[in-house]
Amino acid sequence: PPAEPLTERRQAGGVRTIVLNNPRRRNALSLPMLQSLRRDLLHDVKSRELRVIVIAAEGPVFCSGHDLKELSSEDDVKHHTQVFELCAEVMTLIQKLPVPVIAKVNGLATAAGCQLVASCDIAVASEKSQFATPGVNIGLFCSTPAVALGRSLPRKVALEMLFTGEPLSAQEALMHGLVSKVVPEEKLEEETMKISQKICESSKSVLALGKATFYRQITQDLDTAYKMTTQVMVDNLTLRDGQEGIEAFIQKRKPVWSH
Repeated sequence: PPAEPLTERRQAGGVRTIVLNNPRRRNALSLPMLQSLRRDLLHDVKSRELRVIVIAAEGPVFCSGHDLKELSSEDDVKHHTQVFELCAEVMTLIQKLPVPVIAKVNGLATAAGCQLVASCDIAVASEKSQFATPGVNIGLFCSTPAVALGRSLPRKVALEMLFTGEPLSAQEALMHGLVSKVVPEEKLEEETMKISQKICESSKSVLALGKATFYRQITQDLDTAYKMTTQVMVDNLTLRDGQEGIEAFIQKRKPVWSH
């Protein structure tokens, strides 16, 4: 029989769900898995119907990180470089997309899988979920996951994870800011869709501008960030939806967004 696709993409009501679909391999981010994920993220991304993307997974492991079989000495340096470069491309792509991306985590997320969660704009996790960067235990320090981790967690928490490989519980991940919400497993779908549907109520063009601006300013010093965002606020007012939202508020009616 033909192999099942490594990722499954479905879309309804403005919400695209991308499901990592290789539970037998613990949804490892093999080169084909990364290529499939990238395709699903980019598919018709400028469509007016697309408002939010949810990344979920089949099986008890959300994502175990890289497929270590691809990183053995059987493959050459060129192949190893291709794997890590594509992974970095996918992680940065998530933050460059014009719509919010939500990680829906129900299980274990390790190494590059933990990096994937940290790279998403929002992360909702079930109570049983855990997060770890255990590469140090097999002699491959999680240096690329550390990029996303170090930007999501306090430095000392991130470094303890990286140095020890010990996992964070879902509640610890919430406390330190790696995830946005923790809910019982049976409420995970409901809570993720609640957030997604709330996002769908807003203007797509305004959200796209806001997301891009947030990631630009976060790396800037305070004065530069305020100068840049001041101009963005002015630019936001020139958008059709910027004016529509203000007029609707004044007129006490629901806005009619351009999308």
